[in-house]
Amino acid sequence: MSCTQRAAQCMALTAVMATTLVSAQTRQQKTFACGPKPMVSIINEYGPIVVHAGAGNQVVLTYVVHSDKVEVDTDQNGDRITVESHVLTPTGEDAKRVDYELLVPAGASVILHSNSGPISAENLRGEISMRGDTANMDLRNINDGHIHLETLSGTINLQEVHDVHVEANTVGGDILMKNVSGPLVNVSSNQGKIYYDGDFGGSGSYKLTSHSGDIEANIPATVSMDVTAKSDKGQVDDDFPLQPKTHSTFTPEKGHSFMGIAGRAASSVWLHTFSGRIRLKQRK
Repeated sequence: MSCTQRAAQCMALTAVMATTLVSAQTRQQKTFACGPKPMVSIINEYGPIVVHAGAGNQVVLTYVVHSDKVEVDTDQNGDRITVESHVLTPTGEDAKRVDYELLVPAGASVILHSNSGPISAENLRGEISMRGDTANMDLRNINDGHIHLETLSGTINLQEVHDVHVEANTVGGDILMKNVSGPLVNVSSNQGKIYYDGDFGGSGSYKLTSHSGDIEANIPATVSMDVTAKSDKGQVDDDFPLQPKTHSTFTPEKGHSFMGIAGRAASSVWLHTFSGRIRLKQRK
């Protein structure tokens, strides 16, 4: 066989493979009529899940399946809608990938699980639960409700989250928060850093804890809080002017802990790490 014939044969094979890949990727859309507060659950083996608030009392599901090795099952019972990816035969991550995008009523409650794909939600006010192994999680413009987040090594990013009960945990990832407030904000990372940029508002209880990661809070001069910070083996830095507390549960150790109040002490703030560094900064 000549070089020209071999080249032609290779080009033909490449074209067939490309055509097969494109044909294996299928895009589907389904619409579910529902009430203003449906419960929507998605379980995805691999791939992203994106949720937005839509118009009207309906859930619009759009998904892309990347191979014939995986299928999507959907079911509706009243206002409860379930979606699940099923891997038909053992295969690699790319072949079992499904990309999901959801439009839901703003008051919907969502349960989202993706082992390794990113998960995001915005403009919602219902209950939100996210779980994954390496999945990064991103929530923006969330109001009211309850947020529960769990990931092993993914980063958790919360922005413009107000009047929300927040519980977030990651083993190795970072937790980044900007303008997050609520009656209870409880976040922890075993090894990652925790960064908070906000005013600790809402007369809430804020608990930021890490084992070996650093904790940094960037707050305005108008903050109103009762704060306690402690690093068992690491260093603490207080760049914020605090008033001393009349009563304390322990005696602060210089360089390792501090406590004090600012403003009317409306919110309770607890910052704790075993070996990481804690820094409380006044926003410029």
